Parts: sequence; C-alpha cells; structure tokens
Amino acid sequence: MTAERVHLVRHGEVFNPDGVLYERLPGFGLSDYGRELALSAVTAIDHTRVTGLVVSPLQRTKESVAPWESATGLTAVEDERVIEPWNEFRGLNMHHGRTIVTRPDLWKFLRNPLRPSWGEPYVDIVDRMLASMWNAVESVDGGDVVIVTHQLPISVVHLKLAGKQLAHNPARRRCALSSVTSFDVHPTGFVESNYWAPRDVQSATDAGAV
Repeated sequence: MTAERVHLVRHGEVFNPDGVLYERLPGFGLSDYGRELALSAVTAIDHTRVTGLVVSPLQRTKESVAPWESATGLTAVEDERVIEPWNEFRGLNMHHGRTIVTRPDLWKFLRNPLRPSWGEPYVDIVDRMLASMWNAVESVDGGDVVIVTHQLPISVVHLKLAGKQLAHNPARRRCALSSVTSFDVHPTGFVESNYWAPRDVQSATDAGAV
C-alpha cells in the first residue's frame, strides 16, 4: 500500500529586506509573518491523515515544516531533489528586470528563456521532483505525504501534470507563499486535485524566488 495523496507546500514569507534572489544561499529564514503563514498551511488539509513529511534542506523550508512536525508527531526527511533550483542571478535584486538592462555581463544568460539558460532546466526540475514524489508515496503505508519545497519546483510540476508548456512568465505562477498544491495518486501518475492559499497571503512580501 502507498500514499493516496501528495501535498506540495511552499515555504512561508522569508526575511529578505534587500529583495534579492536567495536561491540556495544560506541565511534566509522565515520572517515573523512567514512563521504565521507556515502554521496556517497545516489547516489546509486533514493533518491526521499525514503519514510522511519531506523537506528541502534549506533554512526557510525546514522552518516551514516545523508546524507539520508538531501537528503530526513525524520527523521530516530531507531530500535534495526538492531543493530550490540553481540560478545565475543568485544574490541580485532584479528590480523587475531593470538590473538586466544595466548589466551587460548578464545578457549572456538570456539566450534561451525556454530552457531557461539562466538557471536549472525546467525539465530537470520536473524529473527530480517527480522522482521525489514517487519515492515519498512508496515510503509510507497509506495516507497523505507532505513535501515542503519552493515556488518554481511546485509550479513546473503543476504545469507538467496539467499538460502545459514548462516555459512561463514567473510573475504569473500560481504558487503563493505557504500554499498547498495537492495531487491524488493513481497507478499511472499524479492528478492535481486542489490548490489552497492562506486567506491573508496578499499582505506578505513575496520576493526572492528564482
């Protein structure tokens, strides 16, 4: 017997006063409001059904999985396959694209937005995420699995399973802070069944995702 559902949970608001792309850089933990958002995510599903927890090894996701550990009594398993994608613009504040205009040294990374050439290929992110999801499903005996991860990994899994093109406008991603994207498990694959976001998430500062 395996898990019946997988829930991909994004981390909460990050303390990032300079608005940089934090990528995999150390030292980016949750803000006070981010901890509130992370706690609210536990209300999105019946946590008594959760039989497994998986988490990205970065600080913001480990802090975001803590409420799930408290609610379920489980210990999250770290998995590098659900980490934030690498990105050549790490540590920069992109100022809505204005930084690119003033930095000719960065133009070389824009040669192929469909891959994308500035970061980890979308197809590679999908492959590692789906591998982790299947591993998590097969590691438990029924119930639901929660994976606390990042915006881009969740977004490209959503696009892939919806049969849509992986290349996209980052500003149009449907993946709010502490949102929960749920998938039913079928023998032939995953089928998205629900999307939930905190009611007050609009007041959060969502800056820094690659």
